[in-house]
Amino acid sequence: MSLLADARTLLQLARGHRAYGSHAERLQAFYGPQAAHYDAFRERLLHGREDLIHRLALPPGSRVIELGGGTARNLEYFGERLSSFARVEVVDLCPALLEQARRRCARWPGVAAVVEGDATTYRPAQPVDCVYFSYALTMIPDWRAAVDNALRMLRPGGLLGAVDFYAAPRAAREDFKRPDKLVRGFWPRWFRHDGVHLDPRHLPYLLERTEPMCCEQRRGPVPYLPGLRTPYFLYIGRKPAV
Repeated sequence: MSLLADARTLLQLARGHRAYGSHAERLQAFYGPQAAHYDAFRERLLHGREDLIHRLALPPGSRVIELGGGTARNLEYFGERLSSFARVEVVDLCPALLEQARRRCARWPGVAAVVEGDATTYRPAQPVDCVYFSYALTMIPDWRAAVDNALRMLRPGGLLGAVDFYAAPRAAREDFKRPDKLVRGFWPRWFRHDGVHLDPRHLPYLLERTEPMCCEQRRGPVPYLPGLRTPYFLYIGRKPAV
């Protein structure tokens, strides 16, 4: 990753996410200028993605969907497992990121498909075994509708995975880490400038709608902000059989 590419990305982050236009138009305006070097910068910011995918216990023949999949970078974390799946779909609204995804997915003909679609409404041709979100819930205005839509896609017993930035609730539950002022205040305001909305209701909603298999709260470093660690969560749940 060159310093010049980093500088371009940081400049776009400083400009922020515009407040007008449709959701798709805002995404295109923000990510279009940085799409070509999107992955290299995010490798150092979006933690836990590889761990999430490694923990998704999916047998050969599985059907998998990533909602808000961007450049399809996460598919590479499946490694050799990917070629054993029946079908993998990457769904996103941003044309600039989808262009990168199509180039990447060309190496898996017959397995991976790239779809321009809305995570709250897109439906596959048949039920799937796994749906996951990777740093997408915080970018989706109606994130509850996206979670509900993911559950409708899943077969009974299918897996729902998510990894994303985390905002601690003011009143900590027994199964959440104790909140602090930095987590509650600074990070939500800092990310909001770039259209990323940390919401303390993300984890409780996932816990409410699925049977939890994995729920972890972690922190990871932020590029060019030494000493600061941003909170994120990793979650895997199972769709109830009935």
